[in-house]
Amino acid sequence: MPAWGWVLIAIGIIVILAIAWQIAAGRRRSHLRRQFGPEYDRTVEASDSKRKAQAELAAREQRRREFDIRPLTSAARMRYLRAWEATQAQFVDDPSAAVDGADSLIRAVMSERGYPVADFEQRAADLSVDHPGVVENYRDGSRYTRAARDGDDRTENLRRAMQSYRALFESLVEAPADEPTGRERAEREDVTTSR
Repeated sequence: MPAWGWVLIAIGIIVILAIAWQIAAGRRRSHLRRQFGPEYDRTVEASDSKRKAQAELAAREQRRREFDIRPLTSAARMRYLRAWEATQAQFVDDPSAAVDGADSLIRAVMSERGYPVADFEQRAADLSVDHPGVVENYRDGSRYTRAARDGDDRTENLRRAMQSYRALFESLVEAPADEPTGRERAEREDVTTSR
């Protein structure tokens, strides 16, 4: 075969590999967008590049797979719901203490469900895999709480913190025991779309 024939074959192989790589990258991007929703956009905006953001989100998924996330029992769910009601009622008399209590309550629920709770940013990243629609509320609540601790304890900031925490709390507590997590839903969708 002449040399130009080998060159054409090599070019064809390179083109096929490039197309296959683009298809795989598109599927990965679609999966991450579907899995993380608004958290995907937030992570891309905060990152130097889309590739780094996607790698971070994929790493979150991988880290999450290592956890033993479990639903709350009915008794635990009721206990946490009563504790939340008491925390909300406390807001009238002591808004700062109520916000601190809400933050502590969320960490307790996370811990009982199997999420690590050591560092706030890591908690938010871990939650983003299963609760992408409300993780930003958690960040907002934390921001309002920090502002209150730093002296900006206006009741409006504390009220916003409670509202933000409530969205995540409800997502963590209210899910029925047999409802799949965000990760499990995405895996099911991937299986059905690959058929």
